[in-house]
Amino acid sequence: MLVNLSFVSTKPTGLSTYATNLIFHLQKLQPTLLSSQKIDDFDCYPVPANLTPEDGSRGHLRRLLWTQRQLPKISKQIRSPLLFSPIPEAPLFTDCRYIVTVHDLIPLRFAKVSPLTAYSRYYIPQVLKSAQHIICNSKATAKDITHFFSIDPRKITPILLAHDENNFRFLNLPKSNYFLYIGRQDPYKNLQRLITAFAALPNYHKYQLWLAGTADARYTPVLQRLIDKLEITNYVKFLDYVSYRQLPIVINKAIALVFPSLWEGFGFPVLEAMACGTPVITSKLSSLPEVAGEAAILINPYSTEEICQAMQKIATCTETRSQLSQLGLNRVKEFSWYKTGQATVEILSRYI
Repeated sequence: MLVNLSFVSTKPTGLSTYATNLIFHLQKLQPTLLSSQKIDDFDCYPVPANLTPEDGSRGHLRRLLWTQRQLPKISKQIRSPLLFSPIPEAPLFTDCRYIVTVHDLIPLRFAKVSPLTAYSRYYIPQVLKSAQHIICNSKATAKDITHFFSIDPRKITPILLAHDENNFRFLNLPKSNYFLYIGRQDPYKNLQRLITAFAALPNYHKYQLWLAGTADARYTPVLQRLIDKLEITNYVKFLDYVSYRQLPIVINKAIALVFPSLWEGFGFPVLEAMACGTPVITSKLSSLPEVAGEAAILINPYSTEEICQAMQKIATCTETRSQLSQLGLNRVKEFSWYKTGQATVEILSRYI
């Protein structure tokens, strides 16, 4: 079996995190990894290193061309009975049998603000229709696949993801008075409402809002102008990309994670914050209730007032913070990469 890791980058975000944590639970299938980096204990077939999101839109295009032109040749050369792609990309119009994972269809839900709309509207449906089976990361994503592409639900298996419990854990560090957001700055992440809600806190000057995630020339200036307009420049901090090892420290010290996204396929930051014992405020939409359960304050992300009220409650009520911290630590025990891996192996084994 081939596993396509051509998209995995050195600065892991959600997709890379999923793939790199999952593959070690696939060892019993003795896969060959298509990877630009050597990975211990696996047979690896080298692929170009410039196919990842770190290379921007050009990297994305190069990967798509490589997938169509080179991947079928590699599969034929090593006589692979099955390709597993942890993202919804695979060679079309070939005899290559494959299973893919779909993480979300956000570009279709927010078509006006996504550069990936055409990719999601025309390429992904062809991939999914030809796939032997489809894995996805939540019931919400499974419903979207059926809704947007009319795929038979029997062809789809939702498998919830997990967190790296060796990295994201309770460190018992002293808290600092900052609210934390982790992720990209795309409009659907809802940061304008988050910033507005923070500015509406009665005592906002006692706190800070930290935004962790790589700056984006399309969206960061819009957020900075809003911050300037609200006159809270000294209270909002752009952290840019935070390394994998430093992120648990930043999470542990936060008064709360605020993740008011309008839609998520899964929502790693929510699970990682709960694993660190940090209270969570997140949306009541999409997959986020599947992840958070009753261990977070769930808000209507379209309501700035609700976001503000939840932040105020966290800021002023020690009992609420303590309760949410313990609920989160209990909740994450239900998730593990072992469970995710075993469920994935079961699906893949049917088609090898």
